[in-house]
Amino acid sequence: MISYQDKPWLAQLSEAQRAPVQPPPSPLHAFRAAVRRAPERTALAYFDARLSYAETDALSDSLAAHLTARGFTRGDRAAVMLQNSPHFVLALLGVWKAGGVVVPVNPMYKAGEMRHILDDAEVTAVICADHTWDAFLRATAAATPSVRIALTAHEAGLQTRNDARVLRDGNPGPREGADDLLAVARTAKHLRAVPADPDLAADDLALISYTSGTSGTPKGATNTHGNISYNAERQRTGLGLPDGATYFALAPLFHITGMVCELAACIAGAGTLALAYRFEAGVVLDAFREHRPAFTVGPSTAYMALMAHPDVSRDHFASFHTLSSGGAPLPPALVETFHTALGPYLHNGYGLTECTAPCATVPPGRRAPVDKVSGTLAVGVPGPDTVVRILDEHGAEVPFGEPGEIAVRGPQVVPGYWRRPDATAAAIPDGELRTGDIGFMDTDGWLYVVDRKKDMINASGFKVWPREVEDVLYTHPAVREAAVVGVPDAYRGESVKAYVSLRPGTAAEPADLAAYCKERLAAYKYPRVVEILPELPKTTSGKILRRELRRRG
Repeated sequence: MISYQDKPWLAQLSEAQRAPVQPPPSPLHAFRAAVRRAPERTALAYFDARLSYAETDALSDSLAAHLTARGFTRGDRAAVMLQNSPHFVLALLGVWKAGGVVVPVNPMYKAGEMRHILDDAEVTAVICADHTWDAFLRATAAATPSVRIALTAHEAGLQTRNDARVLRDGNPGPREGADDLLAVARTAKHLRAVPADPDLAADDLALISYTSGTSGTPKGATNTHGNISYNAERQRTGLGLPDGATYFALAPLFHITGMVCELAACIAGAGTLALAYRFEAGVVLDAFREHRPAFTVGPSTAYMALMAHPDVSRDHFASFHTLSSGGAPLPPALVETFHTALGPYLHNGYGLTECTAPCATVPPGRRAPVDKVSGTLAVGVPGPDTVVRILDEHGAEVPFGEPGEIAVRGPQVVPGYWRRPDATAAAIPDGELRTGDIGFMDTDGWLYVVDRKKDMINASGFKVWPREVEDVLYTHPAVREAAVVGVPDAYRGESVKAYVSLRPGTAAEPADLAAYCKERLAAYKYPRVVEILPELPKTTSGKILRRELRRRG
């Protein structure tokens, strides 16, 4: 009888995708190898700005020298709170060259959220946008005893035309209590020696990646250099892109998907990373035409927004070898509509911060099957070095095709949470990640994600998974975004409520949408209430925040 340890998914992978990989010990090793073999190649493209690998190396050397001179030592933590700009990459490399650990932070965080991270990680250095420093971070950092160093960046910098779509306000220049990142990077190399090579090892800590906090107080996942380097190398070899290919940073770099699948994978292939600050559909489409990237990855909500833009055309996507989706559920209806309208097939993927981005993907050249019973689109297949199992509530394996909790073991799984041994023991027993996601695997090795355990709705004793209802709503021609939550109901205990936003130029009434679902779902599953909103609340990585919708009631 076939078991999960037999890895039936290997049959879905090409010979190249199954082949063993030998990733370098760290992404910094990969970066230095890229500098040696292609020093003049463009590493970072940012509107009309270009930085070669040699220039990026020199500037990040200077940042490392500055940090070291200020007393930053091996193992110290640096919080990096920036959008998708070259400044983020320079900060990341500079901290690693100084032997430090990067704490990537969502730029949308406010003072209270930032204070938790600064305190929990005992951050030594803060690197942020100048407007963030002015708004609140100067005061927050001053109130955090561990913070001794601050660098700020004007993220419109490095361009020659200062594209107004990036920053519409703000003044470049040094800030009180902080040094200017670019000024330091351009001058420190003349003042101080570059610090000694930190000689990073695969098990050295690279990131403390705080979870989004959708289920409570954020915890810091400890991504090692080996975790990142392995997944980056698997991404590079799995995609089959040529050396020097252009990657577009659609997912934010502070998010583990952007960090690994865009930045680290691009560096592994000595490629060019095209950046466009933050997601705006029109700006992104312009960047696609300007940079002609071969690969990008982003949440389904980003692809919905691109498809809805009035100027979108097939030409915007003509250069792509692969488009991937991750970080948010991908409705089957979106895949088909996008393919029909614009050409590319969206390759689904699945991963978590705790497994350093992907642990299952749809290989290039293959199409994900749709489960005939639930209508769920497969998220992909695991890689050759990964074992994914489906477990019951007691931790025992369930047969193929039956739902249970998804568990992941492999070289991409983090060793634990930062200073949280109890949380580590609960979520990663014996090195196997218990994801908290409910899913199933078919006998061919395709993995399907049903939903989060905590999002299950109990309506009159019947289990309702929000994803199943959402997937039906996405087949309605007027629905752009959909999210389903459970709301208190005196009779049923919980009742199903749907929140939707509509496609531009369409119209639909809540009662019509409820009736549409009623025709296609069991009586206990269809939403009794539908509320139409202009936009659904999301994280910056594109996940729709059901928690915020539940609060609306």
